[in-house]
Amino acid sequence: MSSLRLLTSAARRASTRVALGRRGYAEVTDKLKLSLVLPHESIYTSTDVTQVNLCAESGDMGILANHVPSIEPVRPGLVEVIESNGATKKFFVSGGFATVHPNNRLTINVVEAAPLDHFSPEAVRTNLQEALRVASGNGTEAEKTEARIEADVYEALQHALTK
Repeated sequence: MSSLRLLTSAARRASTRVALGRRGYAEVTDKLKLSLVLPHESIYTSTDVTQVNLCAESGDMGILANHVPSIEPVRPGLVEVIESNGATKKFFVSGGFATVHPNNRLTINVVEAAPLDHFSPEAVRTNLQEALRVASGNGTEAEKTEARIEADVYEALQHALTK
């Protein structure tokens, strides 16, 4: 039996035993349980988050409680966390995946991330100019490709700093 048919068969049997809850609109009192993690550490966890805005590959998205479970690739950009007390935390992430789990749990796994206020707009501008210079220079194709990726991340960071 193919693995897809096996999973479909198992899901069909499981759905007859488990009553699925109805999805509706998020209530103001509903909270997200958020984990923003790097491969080597967790940089933010909270059970008191109202909304998370992130740069997904399919477009910018806002995640509230009762969001449909999904996995979304995250591109370099801003992750904005809005806590229930109205405070906002902003992180710049290099890319990764966001997983919306059932029961209002959101996990964002990224390669690199830091609070947005840790970046200097002047340093970002200088490093972006240098990356663009290398990308359009006479280096090897590998050096140019690496510089183009670096420039893309600096452009995303520069855009996040201007928001």
